[in-house]
Amino acid sequence: MKTVTRSDLIAALKEAGVREGQVLMVHTSLSSIGYVSGGAQTVIEALTAVLGTGGTLMMPTQSWKNLDPETGVHWDADPEDWQKIRDTWPAYDRDLTPTNTMGAVAEMFRSWPGTIRSGHPARSVAAWGRHAEYLTADHDLSNIFGDGSPIGRLYELDAYVLLIGVGYDKNTSLHLADERASYPSKHLCTEHSAVFENGSRVWKAYDTLAVDGEDFCAIGAAFEAEHLVGRAMAAKAELRLMRQRELVDFAVEWIEKNRK
Repeated sequence: MKTVTRSDLIAALKEAGVREGQVLMVHTSLSSIGYVSGGAQTVIEALTAVLGTGGTLMMPTQSWKNLDPETGVHWDADPEDWQKIRDTWPAYDRDLTPTNTMGAVAEMFRSWPGTIRSGHPARSVAAWGRHAEYLTADHDLSNIFGDGSPIGRLYELDAYVLLIGVGYDKNTSLHLADERASYPSKHLCTEHSAVFENGSRVWKAYDTLAVDGEDFCAIGAAFEAEHLVGRAMAAKAELRLMRQRELVDFAVEWIEKNRK
């Protein structure tokens, strides 16, 4: 297996179209690349090196295990213990709470020097660079992915999305399209998370849009059939770079046309 180095990753990023000064949302699978010398650290170093000090890097750092067992996120727990989980699950701490299935790169990035993590207890993001404070500030419990959320602010900044070895089912920006689109089955749901409130742990209820991502891969395929996507290979992983505004605008129309 070919060993991938920092310089290999930098070359692939530039070939895909990543440039200095960009605002970039990254979704990545380290294992999809192959053997990376230095692992997650090397991937982050390559990304920040290409973006430079004027750029901004953001990744999802979700801790969605901090949700009610009724949603299915604690599938390995005995249902008889669900109330025990509600009573004892640790409150979200942006410096301490680990990510859930976001990958080794995002897990390292959440505590990377200079990185700021948003305050949502289940759907946080982390950002580094010029616009990090703006992107992560005031991540409202009920506004997970809509306008004014970190994902909505990416749209305002005309950001790019980079997929490294993952598909559109991991492309969080499509949730912004979900928020903006109108379709018959769209509905709110009540979620619960453990948070600190006035210095004490509480099990907090909040209303938000029900997350629906089952058709994201179909949206991605349709988008790529009509729009230019930057591509490159980093060993075994395909890199795909796209303008977030183009993706979101396309996805809004697709959802309104195809969802029931």
